[in-house]
Amino acid sequence: MLYVVATPIGNLDDITLRALEVLKSVDLIAAEDTRHSGNLLRHFEIRKPLVSYHEHNEAMSAQELAERLAAGENVALITDAGMPGLSDPGARLIRKCIERELPFTIVPGVSAILTGLVGSGFGLDRFTFRGFLPVKSGQRERELRAAAERAETSAFFESPYRLVKTLAACAEIMPDRMLCVARELTKKFEEFRRGVGTELLAHFEAHPPKGEITFLVSGVESRR
Repeated sequence: MLYVVATPIGNLDDITLRALEVLKSVDLIAAEDTRHSGNLLRHFEIRKPLVSYHEHNEAMSAQELAERLAAGENVALITDAGMPGLSDPGARLIRKCIERELPFTIVPGVSAILTGLVGSGFGLDRFTFRGFLPVKSGQRERELRAAAERAETSAFFESPYRLVKTLAACAEIMPDRMLCVARELTKKFEEFRRGVGTELLAHFEAHPPKGEITFLVSGVESRR
């Protein structure tokens, strides 16, 4: 059995009892970063063999893990934080299991996407998740213009090093639209900062952002 296991996005207490039970019981844990995941496992006194499974070796590792699953081993797949497969490695291995009719199950847990969406206070009857905003300015602006046209809330991941540029673009593209910067979710310095582009731009120019960021754009029908 392959267990696709969600791990905490910051606060280690957010790990589920089921996730701990699974990680303690499997034969092998495939981790995006074995050093990072090693810290998590040591915290919970879990001692299992670790293998590396990340975007650069995903094709080869998926095949190798599928062979081990077919041979009868139980494998847990984890990433550095959150749910494998969502802007993280994992989808290829799941598809491999489907193709080979190998059993797998999902062990759900905390998600930066859902945490950011709920904390934004924006409409959530419908939403769109678009992963990381593009690095190149032209592509990023096209993505933001598309978000400006959507009726539903748009969710992105963004780097703290590019957030100011993103907010400047939002101030030009959709000056009256409510935005939310959800930063360091579940951690000590968690922050939900809401406002239009110029307000958030002024704040983060004065207070350069740090940490991991989920960026939310309210839908076109939302009101301040």
